[in-house]
Amino acid sequence: MPTITDSITTPDGTCPVTLATPEGDGPWPGVVMYPDAGGRRPVFDEMAEKLAGYGYAVLVPDIYYREGDWAPFDLNTAFSDPDERKRLMSLMGRITPDKMAADAGAFFDYLASRPEVSGTAFGTTGYCMGGRTSLVVAGRIPERVAAAMSFHGGGLATDDPGSPHLLADQIRAAVYVGGAENDASFTPEAAETLDKALTAADVEHTIEWYAAAHGFAVSDHHAAYDADAAERHWKTMESFFGAKLG
Repeated sequence: MPTITDSITTPDGTCPVTLATPEGDGPWPGVVMYPDAGGRRPVFDEMAEKLAGYGYAVLVPDIYYREGDWAPFDLNTAFSDPDERKRLMSLMGRITPDKMAADAGAFFDYLASRPEVSGTAFGTTGYCMGGRTSLVVAGRIPERVAAAMSFHGGGLATDDPGSPHLLADQIRAAVYVGGAENDASFTPEAAETLDKALTAADVEHTIEWYAAAHGFAVSDHHAAYDADAAERHWKTMESFFGAKLG
């Protein structure tokens, strides 16, 4: 799929992005794909190209752009190396819901300005912390998100005041959550809390479980990647965005 490298001016600086599109002239619905805690790297450009092949213009942002020239993470070792784990958790912790929303506003403005992109409401999808970001953005900028997806997302329904489930009454998007059965960051209890919040707010939503571990959809996370679960996630994304974004 054709992919360009660009940058977007946000309230906090300049965010490098890639934009993958189908072959042809378009325009196509736009989707923001939020990376996992490892940040933007080649695997996410590959995933964006695959999603673009279903008929979407897919933006992948450098979520850690505020850190400058940050060193890439290897998720196969980052959590077992104390120094890398500390660095990773520090970077993750600095991306607050306010920053997620401010960045998303700039991303959506960029998509709306592109001749390859149609419409004024977009899709969001994300993995791990990106799955949480996808739902936070749907609640913080509801008029600009038509469909929001989260795969092995963590922290979706917690006691944290920034928890996405507390934004349920603001969400206008259709929501899909694909949880990993083996994932302490999104438990059945958390799923029940999220489901109740979305149901009470009359949000169209689906919460499903994948018989896999946290990280199942991202192929360079070797210990967690599950080919069957990943394929199911692709088919689900194709059908969900197809129904909600056109």
